[in-house]
Amino acid sequence: MIEAARTFLWHHARVLEQRRFAFLFDGGPAEPVVRTVLAYRNDDGGFGHALEPDGRGPTSQPLHTFTALSLLHEVGGTAPGALDFLASVTNPDGGVPNCLATAREHPRAPWWRVSEDSDLLMTALLASVLHRTGAEHPWLDGATAFCWRRLDGLVESHPYEAAACAHFLDAVPDRDRAGAAAERLGALVRDQGLVDLGQGRAHEGYAAGETHKPHHYAPTPDSLARRWFRDEEVERDLDALVAARREDGGWTFPWPAWTPVTTHEWRPIVTIEALLTLRAYGRIS
Repeated sequence: MIEAARTFLWHHARVLEQRRFAFLFDGGPAEPVVRTVLAYRNDDGGFGHALEPDGRGPTSQPLHTFTALSLLHEVGGTAPGALDFLASVTNPDGGVPNCLATAREHPRAPWWRVSEDSDLLMTALLASVLHRTGAEHPWLDGATAFCWRRLDGLVESHPYEAAACAHFLDAVPDRDRAGAAAERLGALVRDQGLVDLGQGRAHEGYAAGETHKPHHYAPTPDSLARRWFRDEEVERDLDALVAARREDGGWTFPWPAWTPVTTHEWRPIVTIEALLTLRAYGRIS
């Protein structure tokens, strides 16, 4: 499976994903990954330039910055100035908008909607990765408080937001509070049908087949969200993930490819993520 994925990446992947694959699966060095990620960095400390493939413009955006922070943390790197950038775009309530107005003049996916409103999904993702890095910064304190307030009052959600909250709860330092919140969130996810347990029905407003499976909420066995699912549900999900590999050795994504280049950029990313999930659950060595 890894050999087939390697061949797939040589045919389709950006340098970034090739270097990341080498680090994760071939014992490759971290420094090339760090240098490649930092090439997407702007002078304001944020990241842009289609690091996350659906935002094609050059301007710094929260989602690009989350992606950079995640990739750098994976290899032990840092992103100088990223927290200062986040502080500069954060609302008084501690939340970060999903897509800044600076993206307005550049190509982006239809779901990259410019808004000034604080977004739980985006703020939870950013706070989660910064907690994993052990960061200490006033921005993180405010963002964490924002996420707790929103989570405490959460009565309905959608799969991407719920998954971001699950990742936040896996990383936030207050483990007792996180465990209790994860139990409530898991009940909401199951009660509102935000997880695909084999039925294949997409949430309202999503593309056909664009569903969140158990492994999207619990990418590793020690994720708090793993408790939401029975063993047989997880095993069936992992079986389906293995079976979803294409003949060319890669996996694909269920959301629309709104411009052709995103197919070639997203598939290597989701291929690496599939391999990481399967390795975490012992399906590959």
